[in-house]
Amino acid sequence: MIENTKCECGHQNRVGTVLCEACGKPLYESSNPGELLEMRYDGAARRSQRANPNVIDRVWNFFSSVKVAIYLIIFTLIGAIFGTIFEQESNFINFDPSTYYKEKYGTIGDIYYKLGLSHTYESWWFILLLVMIGASLVICSLDRVLPLYKALSKQKVRKHPSFLTRQRIVYQGSVGEDAEAWVQRAVEPLRRKHYRVYTEGSSLLAEKQRFSRWGPYVIHIGLIIFLLAVLFRGLPGLHLDKHYWFPEGEITRIPDTNLFLKNEKFTVEYYSDAEMSNDFKGTGKVVPKLFETKAVLYECTANCDDPSKEPKLKEVMRHPIQVNDPLSYKGLKAYQFDFNLTPKLRSVQPMLVDKKTGKSYGKFKLDMKNPQREFKLGPYTLELTSKYMDFSLDEQGQPISKSGEPNAPAFLFRVKGPDLPAEGAPYIYFPKQIDKARFQQDAINEKLGGLQNKLELDVSGMKDVDFISASSYLNIRIDRAMPFVWFGLSIVMLGLIIGFYWQHRRIWLRIDGGVLTLGGHTTKNWFGMRREVSSFLQAMGVEADEKSLENGGEHP
Repeated sequence: MIENTKCECGHQNRVGTVLCEACGKPLYESSNPGELLEMRYDGAARRSQRANPNVIDRVWNFFSSVKVAIYLIIFTLIGAIFGTIFEQESNFINFDPSTYYKEKYGTIGDIYYKLGLSHTYESWWFILLLVMIGASLVICSLDRVLPLYKALSKQKVRKHPSFLTRQRIVYQGSVGEDAEAWVQRAVEPLRRKHYRVYTEGSSLLAEKQRFSRWGPYVIHIGLIIFLLAVLFRGLPGLHLDKHYWFPEGEITRIPDTNLFLKNEKFTVEYYSDAEMSNDFKGTGKVVPKLFETKAVLYECTANCDDPSKEPKLKEVMRHPIQVNDPLSYKGLKAYQFDFNLTPKLRSVQPMLVDKKTGKSYGKFKLDMKNPQREFKLGPYTLELTSKYMDFSLDEQGQPISKSGEPNAPAFLFRVKGPDLPAEGAPYIYFPKQIDKARFQQDAINEKLGGLQNKLELDVSGMKDVDFISASSYLNIRIDRAMPFVWFGLSIVMLGLIIGFYWQHRRIWLRIDGGVLTLGGHTTKNWFGMRREVSSFLQAMGVEADEKSLENGGEHP
């Protein structure tokens, strides 16, 4: 049960209230009677000050602490710094991070990778820190803005004398006329200074620019929107920033979208010797002048995720992609990043041959990118079980693919047919002759067993090999959360402007027995506030030097 603190004016205040919500009288005695009042939240009680907190209150108190928020920001900054020591994985096109960092940076690079710092900004702990900062912003704001709003919206005109005399700007002196008449006469000079004026008998409250008190909380709202936008970028379809390989003459799906892009033709122009700068002349280097991808963008309308059916595509855009001139469509941007003119296999048409008799059982088309899973050749059936686009062996001797490009393609089949085991015989096939020798295809198949040198796959000539003459590397970017990032930052800027360029100023006064007591408060710029109060008193016929208004000074 929450007890209330009762002021001498009869108003009931919640526990934790420092200044009476009605008259402003300090509810707790200070060892220094002349000590200035803490006016940050007008003395209102906050939930984080609740007595006997339960579990929820303790969580609330933790996140409402400004000190905790500062620590969270520091930890996040330190984590972000660690993420800049070496390159992040997202900066590369095709590479094996498990070996890259160790090979390039040695043991420290291997430790960096194993600690997960190579993908710092996508790591669970970094995202958790951002979530905790967001929670701190929300709870800090609610813990302070709600009590402050209630205190400012229910201000009383007549304040206790101790409330007035413990403000930073104070004046006390006698007035030589009727108290209420003097107060009414004071209304017009204050209104000319753009104050809103409220009177109650011989008391007055003048206030202006209260909205400036909400500046910090507007900043908090902007930061919360900014953090949410950053976190939502991790959701599918909202953010994409990756590099992909688009072979010339092929239609390639853009991952995580229903869009397909065709590299219709890739062209590259080089600087002539006469056009080269002095830095490159005589070096023998070939410097590209222009490289361009004639791109056609398609939108899938049906069978988009069904691998057994051909997707139905509708052309939506054509654009020649050059450096700094991307293809742009509904938030997607495709930037020209790099190119590769090294011929790569697109497909081969090997034939199945009986090694003893030389009999051929026919050809089949083996596509490097999207091969069929099963092929029927005479009495034999070839089932594709594994595909390695860039074949290699790991430390344990197991086959892996180092990248997604057909640099050293290999296909593992299970062959079923006459005189073969019922479960089929394994057979690995390297389409390139150089790879057959380098990886010793025959030795691998002998070790696998099964076919026992009965059958083999081979091509009859170059007519059965289709090469990709050029490949274009494009940087695909989608960032549907970015407008919300900018929106949040614009709100932050608005909050900064509100907080920096305006001040919440208030003047309270009361006349008791012919003696005027005035107190003034502002959020900043005390010199301007002091000057304004001095000007007002002079307009009322009261001589008051600016410096004498400082609490503790001498008054005439």
